[in-house]
Amino acid sequence: MPPSLLTRGRHHDFHDGPLIMGIVNINDDSFSRDGRIDPAWALRRAVQLREEGAHIIDIGAESARTNRPAISEDEEIGRLLPVVGHFVRTFGGHSNPPLLSINTWRPAVAEAVLPSGGDILNDMGGLPDDRNARLCSVHGAALLIMHTIGMPKVSHAHVSYPDVMETLDTFFEEKIALACAAGLSRSALILDPGIDFAKQVADNLTIYGHLARLHRFNLPILLPISRKSVIGGVLGIRDPVERDHGTAACLVSGMLRGAAIFRVHNVVMARQTIATVKAVMGGSRWMKANC
Repeated sequence: MPPSLLTRGRHHDFHDGPLIMGIVNINDDSFSRDGRIDPAWALRRAVQLREEGAHIIDIGAESARTNRPAISEDEEIGRLLPVVGHFVRTFGGHSNPPLLSINTWRPAVAEAVLPSGGDILNDMGGLPDDRNARLCSVHGAALLIMHTIGMPKVSHAHVSYPDVMETLDTFFEEKIALACAAGLSRSALILDPGIDFAKQVADNLTIYGHLARLHRFNLPILLPISRKSVIGGVLGIRDPVERDHGTAACLVSGMLRGAAIFRVHNVVMARQTIATVKAVMGGSRWMKANC
């Protein structure tokens, strides 16, 4: 069982199973065509995802697509801040509110947004320096470290690895040390192997198959499984919206190998898949297999 996660002074464990991270895209160019630049809509979507079973709401203002230009830092901040404020006011009085994840890689954006709220900083930039780790330490937020190579918004489709798992081992060793040296508690770290980011289909499939190797770090592992290109490659499905069946299969694979958090668009599908796996295996046997 992964260790508990510390964020904003709250401990979160995984004894009842993996956590579901629901996606809210505050942009109009998401690859899955499910975003809007509308704070009111984003809050309604967050509330809906919570009602459907999401434990974490991940809000992002910029698409990760490399065939779209980057937006400015000011524009990203302007999209995020109203939603963070609405989120805190809406869920602040709840006894068990969902965690709020801020999806950005830019330190200037994190510095502007984290004082207003945010339990997790979802850094898709690969933590090239310690600035985001220091900001998380100051504000008590957890840091999600994703493996990638190079700058976001730039295609790295040509990248290949002699041994992708060895690459992940070395990368996470370095980044965990960097984050802890910046003052962040190890209990506030989450690892993300970065499915589809600077990886080929074969690399992604290797990560799924050997995910348990990453348990040597004794940290929660997030799998960003939802509607990924690797699924399209395996199934021959070009439209991401049509990849939910493949997403469910990746969820089962990750769950059986001890992933702690799944980032998804379809929260109902994820909740039902997790519940079914637990029932089929039996709660105690599932926990034993993932301890």
